[in-house]
Amino acid sequence: VRGGGRGSQATVCAAVRDSDWPKRGKLLTFTTVHNLPPDFNVAKLNLGIVELENGMRITGQLKIPAPKMGMAVTGKVEIVREADYSKNYGIVFYPA
Repeated sequence: VRGGGRGSQATVCAAVRDSDWPKRGKLLTFTTVHNLPPDFNVAKLNLGIVELENGMRITGQLKIPAPKMGMAVTGKVEIVREADYSKNYGIVFYPA
């Protein structure tokens, strides 16, 4: 995972996209970001820190309507932001 610079979120490199990383975990904490740069094309974004099955902790987007700390989640690598000619991949978590 690498930082995308000022005003952007961390993105996933090709090595992680193609690897077999643990996809299930537990939501430790979360927040909602309301003031995003205009190119995000969304009004708000839910982000969470998840402890994966192997104990590693990772930050990702939450596609969960009402997240709750401690809930089981499963993650996927998806396009999280698109610009004119680029696609940024990130971890997106869903209810397990």
